[in-house]
Amino acid sequence: MEFLKGSGVAMITPFDSSGNIDFDALTRIVNHIISGGIDYIVVMGTTAETATLTKEERAQIVSKIIEVNGNRVPLVLGLGSNNTAELISTIKQTDLSSFKALLSVCPYYTRPSQEGLYQHFKLVSEASEIPVLLYNVPSRAGVSISNETTVRLANDCSNIVGTKDATGDLDSVISLIDQVPNGFHVISGDDALALPIVLAGGSGVISVIGGALSTKVAQMIRLGLENKEDQALVYHNQILDMIDLIFREGNPTGIKKLSQIIGLCEPNVRLPLVSATEELASEIKDNLAGLN
Repeated sequence: MEFLKGSGVAMITPFDSSGNIDFDALTRIVNHIISGGIDYIVVMGTTAETATLTKEERAQIVSKIIEVNGNRVPLVLGLGSNNTAELISTIKQTDLSSFKALLSVCPYYTRPSQEGLYQHFKLVSEASEIPVLLYNVPSRAGVSISNETTVRLANDCSNIVGTKDATGDLDSVISLIDQVPNGFHVISGDDALALPIVLAGGSGVISVIGGALSTKVAQMIRLGLENKEDQALVYHNQILDMIDLIFREGNPTGIKKLSQIIGLCEPNVRLPLVSATEELASEIKDNLAGLN
C-alpha cells in the first residue's frame, strides 16, 4: 500500500443549479486533482455529502469517477455505518474491484465503547476483500478510536493497514505513530496538521483543500516525506489561512466555493448544508488572489 505514503483527496460531489449531480464538473474535478500530482482519490467520503445522496446517485458517481480516472491513480472507497450488520452486508454486496482500499468511518451517534469499536472494525476487516483504513473523526462521530484500540486492530487484523486521524490532537497522533507496527499508515485527516504529522513520521494526508489547491498540497507532502522541511513549510504557510477559511462555515461549503472560484464547479450544496456567505466568499477570493 505504498501509494498511501503521499497525498490523497476527499472528493466533493458537484451539483448543478437544480441540485442534480453535475457530471461534467465531476470530470473536471477528477482531472484537476490528478494533473495537480495528488497520489490517490477518496470516493464517497464525508466531503462528498454522501449522506444526502441516494443509492442510485452514489452508484452513478462512483461509476463516473472510475471511468474518468482510467486507472491513473488509486481509488479508495468510503463505506461506513453505525449499523454493523448492515455495513457488513453492504461491503459483501459491493463490487470493490476498482478500489485499492476501503475507508471506514468510526460508528457515529451511537458512541460505542472501545471494545464495541474493536469488534465492529474486526468484522469490517473480515468482510472486506481489499485493505481497510480506519477513519477516526470524533467531531462527527461523537466517539474517538483510542490509540490503544487502533494498535490492537493493527496487530490483530492484517487487513487493517492504516488510519485517517482527524482528531486534531497532534500529540496523540505522534504517540500513535510510535506505537503502531511497521508498515501501518497513520494519515492526517486534518489539512492544517498534515505537514507536522508527515514530519513526525506519518504517511501523508487525505485532504479537503487538495481538491482545489492540488499542486500545493501534493508538493508539500512530497517534500515533507523527503524531509525537506524548509521547502515543505513554504507551501504549508501559503495555504494555512485558506484552510481556516474553507472550514469556517462547514465542509464542503468552503471547498465548493473555492472550487467555483477556480472554475471547477458551482458552489451548490444540499440541505442541511447551505452555500457560503458573501463575506466568506469574498475572503476566499481575496486569499486566493494573494496565493496566485
